[in-house]
Amino acid sequence: MNVSALREWFPILKQQVNGYPLTYLDSAASAQKPVQVIEALKRFYEWDNANVHRGVHTLGSRATEAYEGARAKVARFVNAASEAEIVFTRGTTASINLVAAGYARAICREGDEIVLTPMEHHANLIPWQQAAKATGAILNYIPLQEDGTLSLEDVARTVTSRTKIVAISHISNVLGAVNPVKGIAEIAHRCGAKLLVDGAQAVAHKKVDVQELDCDFYAFSGHKMCGPTGIGVLYGKRALLSAMEPVEFGGEMIGHVDLREATWKEAPWKFEAGTPIIAGAVGLGAAIDVLKQIGMDAIEKHDLELTAYAVARMKRIEGLTIYGPTEGRIGMVTFNLDGIHPHDLATALDAYGVAVRAGHHCCQPLMRRLGAQATARASFFAYNTEEEVDRLAEGLYRAKAYFAD
Repeated sequence: MNVSALREWFPILKQQVNGYPLTYLDSAASAQKPVQVIEALKRFYEWDNANVHRGVHTLGSRATEAYEGARAKVARFVNAASEAEIVFTRGTTASINLVAAGYARAICREGDEIVLTPMEHHANLIPWQQAAKATGAILNYIPLQEDGTLSLEDVARTVTSRTKIVAISHISNVLGAVNPVKGIAEIAHRCGAKLLVDGAQAVAHKKVDVQELDCDFYAFSGHKMCGPTGIGVLYGKRALLSAMEPVEFGGEMIGHVDLREATWKEAPWKFEAGTPIIAGAVGLGAAIDVLKQIGMDAIEKHDLELTAYAVARMKRIEGLTIYGPTEGRIGMVTFNLDGIHPHDLATALDAYGVAVRAGHHCCQPLMRRLGAQATARASFFAYNTEEEVDRLAEGLYRAKAYFAD
């Protein structure tokens, strides 16, 4: 993969910040957008902008074709069995909330179990807390290994015949650990449970095949995979989506309406009430084209190697603690530097043109598990280089010297 040529697609990376070349190491929060996505959005608004599905005029037909064409691209990208298994949402958070409200609350009863892990993003924790409160279900947690990974033996001990739903992240947004989704699916299904996967950190870094994983639901966001903000996806097995009730009601999602009753369209349209996120879907489709052009295998290889390089480089910095596994992690390094608050550290790095994230990363229970109130996180994508990792390390040395004075 020619990273230098790839970087030319991302105009934002050409700027300077505080007099230094921008070193953008915050792609786990939101990836940058290539010109192909920017131009697709511009072209849609300039030439095809209209509402979808309802109109018979030319612009309406073109907009509908673009919107449903994007759904078809997403289905192929994750290898869904049908385009009808792809629901457009506002993002990963909205996708998980849809399952928690539209599925979990319908099937869970008092004493049933919902199984999570302590590494979950709040978006894959709070919806299940609320579903448990509404139904009387119990939240159980798969314990983490010392390095933050999961063992299938612990999964098998935690998931029981009372478990209705297992909800896990594919890749931790703090630890970079890749969870054994396929093995977890096998265990969950043996116990009669369904598996939801938070794929927000995975879809931009590795090939995702939902049929091979055999997950029941898979949620992800467009903006983390070089697409626009405000668009996301819920994949769900067709039978499950067909049985689910919608949680938003209004135009577009209905079949028949009279003054006292209404019926719904089939999935996925019954979950897309109102005017959908048309331009966002078009931009997401363009982002998928870009990822496929680069090649997901090439992206995964690059991101694994760059993350391993970063871990090795940062290990040499005295007083720096890295959280999570040292091998097999992908896309990020989360760390603290002795005596420097992560927010101060991120501010010092920004003065050197290096953008990292600092805070609890919407994972407060995991922070407590790690014994840290907050951490700093450098996260990578295909457009990042070893030279940028070196600049991060240099920035850390500079910050260490500055705060030592």
